[in-house]
Amino acid sequence: MHIAIVGNIGAGKTTLATKLAHHFKWDLYLEAVEDNPYLKDFYEDMERWAFHLQVYFLNSRFNQVKQIQSRNRSVIQDRTIYEDAYIFAKNLHQSGYMSTRDYNNYLALFQSMITMVKAPDLMIYLKADLPKLIGQIEKRNRAYENNIRLDYLRNLNEHYNNWMSSYNLGKVLVVDVNNLDFVSKPEDLGGIVEKIQRELFGLF
Repeated sequence: MHIAIVGNIGAGKTTLATKLAHHFKWDLYLEAVEDNPYLKDFYEDMERWAFHLQVYFLNSRFNQVKQIQSRNRSVIQDRTIYEDAYIFAKNLHQSGYMSTRDYNNYLALFQSMITMVKAPDLMIYLKADLPKLIGQIEKRNRAYENNIRLDYLRNLNEHYNNWMSSYNLGKVLVVDVNNLDFVSKPEDLGGIVEKIQRELFGLF
């Protein structure tokens, strides 16, 4: 099975993916963040580096999906190729950080890739409001995230909610994480595990 966790920056995707991989003995595929050569430059000058950043993420995610589809093992993935196009690139274009020419070029590349991609068996959407996201971002204290703007996070949240409301490629589990702490509270993690088992295996 292919399980994917989606959600805004700071929602807790990587942490939850790691914990679920350990619990279910799934292979773990994380987002290529630390090795991304454009992230720091992007947050300092979003208009200059938006297209470069998104192409890097798209290529990285496509290669990851190819690996996932070639293996006969259950995997959990931190963020999907769909978010690259439907959330981040779309938001950058609508916000004026990516030109229409670059955006159309990017979408054409995405459309070519997506014909070779199979949707996850289960999509887990971590839904979080701005205060939760900001608190998480500040807590992990990544230097390149210090310049993230509130309106950028707010716009991403709107895109996520719109996308999830119309997503129809497979099962979706929405988890409101605003009042959850699956790091410090085992019962919160246990509740998520139960919901996943119910979706995947019909267990109560």
